[in-house]
Amino acid sequence: MIRLGTRRSALATVQANLVADQLRALGHEVELVPIVTTGDVNLAPMQQIGGTGVFVSALRDALMAGEIDVAVHSLKDLPTAPVEGLTLGAIPLREDPRDVLVARDGLTLGELPQGALVGTGSARRTAMLDGLGLGLEMTGIRGNVDTRIKLVTDGKLDAVVLARAGLSRLGRLAEVTETLDPIQVLPAPGQGALGIECRADDTAVLAALAPLEDPATRAAVTAERQMMATLEAGCSAPVGALAEVVEGEDGPELWLRGALGQDDGVRRLSANGPVDDPVSLGIALANELLERE
Repeated sequence: MIRLGTRRSALATVQANLVADQLRALGHEVELVPIVTTGDVNLAPMQQIGGTGVFVSALRDALMAGEIDVAVHSLKDLPTAPVEGLTLGAIPLREDPRDVLVARDGLTLGELPQGALVGTGSARRTAMLDGLGLGLEMTGIRGNVDTRIKLVTDGKLDAVVLARAGLSRLGRLAEVTETLDPIQVLPAPGQGALGIECRADDTAVLAALAPLEDPATRAAVTAERQMMATLEAGCSAPVGALAEVVEGEDGPELWLRGALGQDDGVRRLSANGPVDDPVSLGIALANELLERE
């Protein structure tokens, strides 16, 4: 029996069930174990309660205590610093990593009037949208997908910005009024990907997770997360990153785009490197972004 820990939110439960179903299809018995995290019960702004890592700590504590065998994380919520004794046993195929707009009256980003009130809990999204010079009024929000979209349907906000992957997994893409081009709004490092964490010495669970691994997704998110780590940026910092494995002249290459929000705007750069060395690519692009300050 594999005990799979998950947060209680609708999205976290759906994501945990996706992993559980894949493991069951491979012949494993799986039990879901709900875990309450600080981020689920404290609705203060993320920066005040410790960044998105607050969704992770309770799951990791349960793993270390042997109460669960596997934890399923949204990879964009997972801090980049390694934890001794734990490892990412698998990173499955990534969902669409882009952000989306859910706006009143079916409006797109360019159709929102100046002064339109747009909600997001992300410093990255705020910096990116401010950098477009559209005259939007950004406001901080917290809560699950239902809570955020209801702010629009109730007329309290003109629009909210969310991750497309979450809405896709919840079957709510019909509510999207525009999928945002990464040229405008670069996603968070790891957005759209799941990280399946387990104890590093649990060879049986590691063997069970191995078939769920997608090497191209791991290479991409490793480069993105290394860029963020090198910038010494927390998960709530205004950092965007998106890497993709593409076919180059001499075979597959890893392309990485990065963005860093600053007081004077958003700095954007890109670089490419070998697929088998995503760490060096992330470090190199982060250092280039820092040099341009």
